[in-house]
Order: sequence, then structure tokens, then C-alpha cells
Amino acid sequence: MAELAGATEAPALRRVVIIDDHGIFRAGLKSEMSGRVQVVGEGHDVDSAIAAVRAALPEVVLLDVHLPGGTGGGGAEVVRACRDLPQVRFLAISVSDQAEDVVSVIRAGARGYVTKTISTTELAAAVESVATGDAVFSPRLAGFVLDAFGTAGVADVRDEELDRLSAREVEVMRLIARGYTYREIASELFLSIKTVETHVSKVLRKLQLSSRHELTRWAERRRIV
Repeated sequence: MAELAGATEAPALRRVVIIDDHGIFRAGLKSEMSGRVQVVGEGHDVDSAIAAVRAALPEVVLLDVHLPGGTGGGGAEVVRACRDLPQVRFLAISVSDQAEDVVSVIRAGARGYVTKTISTTELAAAVESVATGDAVFSPRLAGFVLDAFGTAGVADVRDEELDRLSAREVEVMRLIARGYTYREIASELFLSIKTVETHVSKVLRKLQLSSRHELTRWAERRRIV
């Protein structure tokens, strides 16, 4: 049968990898986004996420922020591990709307951050925007990025010193900078005091600082206290 005059092919769907530690969420998201994107891979933890991204080389990765595995860096660790793949862009999607989660993953190199309350239509639009190089944030979260990075573009917000720290080390560092004692940090993060001491030692070593006072000033200069 001859093709109809003037007929055009539908645009190709954006190739997407879905990363989340809950299988039921991945399945639900895949179903909801059917016909809007082409899901070419999935991952459930840091290691499987990195492997899936490298195997599929998608245009956009829908990335949960809190992931098990790896060295404890969560979604931000996945982004950092894939920095040598400039064609892959990351869009964080999480239940968390905490400033530290937003700042951590954007500083690592993600192009956007939305919460899981987003509608399917809005998420499809966000994927398209990120795929074309734009930055996308849920309205409330955009303020966190501006507070943390001023008017700098998302591509310029990485901090190589902060990138040395795992997500847990960043949490401990922030509480130290706020004046918490080791015992208070242990209670807040459900850790042992010994573990807190180990994290603090690693933070000081990685940042080449010698005291809590220096660490506090370091955090204040970056407005991440």
C-alpha cells in the first residue's frame, strides 16, 4: 500500500534508564511512561545503576537519590561515576524534598530534581527538557539550588572538594558544622559514636583540614551548613 501523501514519522521516544531501589516503583513508572519514553534499562542500587547506564547509554536517567550499595554515596555517586558520559543526563526523582538531597545530587552533576508527586505528563515534559540540555526543578526545590549556588548555572555547581565525600560523610560534616557533639550526631543518624568519629576523621583527611573549627568555616563558606 502506498504511503499517504504528507505522512511523517513520529519522533523517536527518548531513551531512558530508571534507577530506584523499589521494584514496584520502577514497574509503575515504566507502565505510566509507556508510549512517552523508551525504557532501555533499570537499576536498583549504585552498582547496578552504573552498569545499566554504561550498558544502555540512555539520553536521560531517572534517578532515585537514596540508593544502597557502592561506597554509600547514593544517587550522587552514580552521577559522579558516569561523568565521562556527557551524552547521558540525569534527572533526580525522589520522595525527598530536603535541601541537602537536592544540593548533593545537583552538585554531582544532575540536570534536575523533581519529587515523586509529579504527574506523568509533567515528568514526560521534564525528561524532554533535560534531554535537550535544560535544567528542571520542582518549584519549591529551585529555591534550594539558588540558595546554594547563587546565579551559577547547573553545569557550574560542582565542587571538587565536596565530591570527595560520600553522602554519609556530608551529613556528618554538616552536623559537625552546626555544632552537634559526636553523641548528638550518633543519635541523629542512628550511628555509633565510634562510627561518627571515623567519618569525621575521613572528612578532615579528605578536605585536608585539621580541626572542627576549620571544618565549620569550610562549610559556611560554601553555604551548606
